[in-house]
Amino acid sequence: MHKSYLIFLFPLVIACNSGKPEIQPGWPAITRENKPWSRWWWMGNAVDTTSLRLAMEAYNKGGLGGLEITPVYGVRGYEERFVKFLSPGWIEHVEFALREGRRLDMGIDLAMASGWPFGGPWVRHEDACKTMKVKTYMLKEGEMIREVIGYIQEPLLSSITRKTLSIQDLKYPVSENSDSLQAWALEQVRYPEELSLKSLMACSDKGDILVLTGKINVFGSLDWKAPAGNWKLYAIFEGWHGKLVERAGPGGEGDVIDHFSAQAVGRYLSHFSEKLGSVDLTGLRAYFNDSYEVDDAFGEADLTPLLFDEFSERRGYDLQHYLPALLGGDITDINRRVLVDYRETMSDLLLEQFTLPWHNWAENSGKITRNQAHGSPANILDLYAASDIPETEGRDQIKIRSASSAAHITGKKLVSAEAATWLNEHFQASLADVKQHVDEFLLGGVNHIIYHGTAFSPQDAPWPGWMFYASVNLGPANTFWNDFGTLNRYVSRIQSFLQDAKPDNDILLYYPIFDEYAERGQSLLRHFDGSAAGTSVRRTAEFLIKNGFAFDFISDKQLDDLEIHAGKIGTGGACWQTILLPPLNYMPVSSLERIINLARDGAVVLMQQLPGDVPGLGQLAERRNEFQQLLSGLNFEPIGVSGIKRAVTGKGMILLSTDVNLLLKQAEIRRESLCDRNIQFVRNIQGNTTVYFLVNRGDQALDDMFPLQTPLGSAVMYNPMTGEFGEAIAKVTGECSWVYLQLQPGESCLVQVYPEEVKTGGYVYYKSLSPPDTINTSWELGFISGGPLLPDPVHVGTTGSWTELSGEVTRSFSGTAVYKTTLSLPDHADHWRLNLGRVAHSARVRLNGKEIATCISPPFTVILSGSDLRDNNVLEIRVTNLMGNRIAGMDRKKQPYRIFYNINFPARDVENRGDDGLFNASEWPPQESGLIGPVTVQPLKIIKGWSE
Repeated sequence: MHKSYLIFLFPLVIACNSGKPEIQPGWPAITRENKPWSRWWWMGNAVDTTSLRLAMEAYNKGGLGGLEITPVYGVRGYEERFVKFLSPGWIEHVEFALREGRRLDMGIDLAMASGWPFGGPWVRHEDACKTMKVKTYMLKEGEMIREVIGYIQEPLLSSITRKTLSIQDLKYPVSENSDSLQAWALEQVRYPEELSLKSLMACSDKGDILVLTGKINVFGSLDWKAPAGNWKLYAIFEGWHGKLVERAGPGGEGDVIDHFSAQAVGRYLSHFSEKLGSVDLTGLRAYFNDSYEVDDAFGEADLTPLLFDEFSERRGYDLQHYLPALLGGDITDINRRVLVDYRETMSDLLLEQFTLPWHNWAENSGKITRNQAHGSPANILDLYAASDIPETEGRDQIKIRSASSAAHITGKKLVSAEAATWLNEHFQASLADVKQHVDEFLLGGVNHIIYHGTAFSPQDAPWPGWMFYASVNLGPANTFWNDFGTLNRYVSRIQSFLQDAKPDNDILLYYPIFDEYAERGQSLLRHFDGSAAGTSVRRTAEFLIKNGFAFDFISDKQLDDLEIHAGKIGTGGACWQTILLPPLNYMPVSSLERIINLARDGAVVLMQQLPGDVPGLGQLAERRNEFQQLLSGLNFEPIGVSGIKRAVTGKGMILLSTDVNLLLKQAEIRRESLCDRNIQFVRNIQGNTTVYFLVNRGDQALDDMFPLQTPLGSAVMYNPMTGEFGEAIAKVTGECSWVYLQLQPGESCLVQVYPEEVKTGGYVYYKSLSPPDTINTSWELGFISGGPLLPDPVHVGTTGSWTELSGEVTRSFSGTAVYKTTLSLPDHADHWRLNLGRVAHSARVRLNGKEIATCISPPFTVILSGSDLRDNNVLEIRVTNLMGNRIAGMDRKKQPYRIFYNINFPARDVENRGDDGLFNASEWPPQESGLIGPVTVQPLKIIKGWSE
């Protein structure tokens, strides 16, 4: 079966702090936080206590450790069961779920909106997100503007389900349409209204600038005549962005808040305090914020009422004097500098007016926050750092590491990930696909998997039950549900180690956010997902990952938290060997000064190039002078290594070279060369040991000794798929540690390295005694669970997809079938490898009535012990396929299951769209299902040393 191991290495020199406890070999006890959690959609909040109890018991039995309640849109036909968000009835259901969570030892988180982002019908007009509207006027000397200075907002209406709906069909405000909002599924609404003027300024062709806002009379006219020259006037109006809460359920439809306004955020949080203040929230762990996602609409939320005041206070000059530069109408350098200052201001506001107040509000009620910062128009490293549990999503390793880096630098125990979102087309994602995706997160430093997800479905809902549109349906109706627990045990075992450890990364990679602020792009704001696409820092990060260097990103603000401990850079209880600056243009004076001071205190700093200039416009000459003085104080000299210069600063040094590989070699930064063999890793410190999580990401089987860059006294190997562990075959040659790994493509392991010898049984390695033999016996094929109907049992001469059998019943069947045969094996081996070959899509293996293993991903192999064998053995392979064949059959018969309001099951891939534009599988050929094979057995022997 699919093997994975945990390897724990114990370094001889332990990080920053001494006195680390000794760790005994063995799996830690599994806690609810070690287990994967899941987003739990309450569709229309149409929940009931009986179904809630039964659902939570099933989730608990399936291996989930907790749930995040996220209310979303409802299901057609169940309108009488809808419950309004934050109503007394809804709160009663939350209290019931919390009581059940305490009974079952399951944690509960709560999303602070019905859908996302934060918003709802209680959000006032003045607290809703704003957009900047610009109007310009051209005047010559002596001319006046004869018209009223005003702006009538253009009407806008975006509906998911009613494309012919017009703004005239809506009452004002949106909440007045409550009886129709579920059916309309509104995304954005702007009513035609007169906008308020925020600023009016004039600039001449001679460079004169005048602020004219105060010259608007009570009639809205401008009492001003243009003096000498040609003048361009800029009028800035405060527009209503109109973004509505996405996927909202009953009682949650309304405007999204202005995230940059302390007033708006304060009133939003006060509403929750009022509704939940007297509720027993015992067992509620965290409040959750989904990704920012305000600007995935028409226009941007790029204005807040106090922008000009906040800008002036933070940047030291009046933005109104530089509106042409903000809009790209000045010389290039000034345009960039003003834009940088504007974007930094908005970033500061998002952190200080939303993220931190929300965190403090939760903390005051004894709760924590879980936050998806990606997608925000801000430095997301700082937003993640201000959260108790930073959460990422997606498949990009650089993006994933943005969240884990912030957690590492601030000493947070948990880093979560929204896992299995749009992983494949509907009903085509297997447990193997989910496992592979989970491994990607774990390799990026995530240690708290939260599936996306599980929809509550009442007991009387017909198959396939209620489902969310953008996920792998991880609920009991899924055919693979009975095998889901195997995946969850795998994740739990790994996370039990990773959550109880600290990072053992060597490099702090400086993130030059101001270079990205300076690139205008298509809009005033830039939204950062952490991937740093097209930037120098991404190129450097990709080099580090590919070549086996362990690193974390660090922001300008986080530099202030660093301290030096015996030449190492420490914060949050972890240590790094060096700070690396990628090629960059802009760096604040404070950041450059901090980096130089760290070098003076003993740090080794690596620079791919000297930063070129300070960002922003305010006090530019003064800051440039300070910047140049700092740089001129660095006396770089060649050090005899081609292409490298060194500046000694106090106890430490700064190394400079365009070749990052030379820099890392000169600084003697560890490189895990097993990456050259397509093994990816994450390395942590646990007590007096070092823990490696390793995954074979290549397409070749690995059976060899592999180097680990950690001093080794002994090593313990852990297989998180099977739960096996024991002392690994290991050796030390010179300064290099070696551990024996047997990993098939996609397999993973944990290795724990100790500084001394440990007493535990040896890990079992196998060598084949002869090539595998194919099982050529005939099979009995019987169908035991699933639907829509159970096909009749059949005798087959060989393994293969059951969809190749005749009959629509078989082709449209989704569920579990048993392949049964008898076999005899010679007695010349104590162990045998049973290889199932290709399996569609998970399999349970029974031998002589005994459950041997559950296989959820390639390689589908199982070790059979000779002690379990008889002269004639009954072998049963219970194979479960995916939901797709049954769904396709329903589509061919036009049986309804796409019964949801709002997003009603769109297809991920264009070719799977029906005439109505929604997902349709009626044209699908049958998905391969069953034991495809070939099934082989191979005699094995146990080896106890590399020499064998």
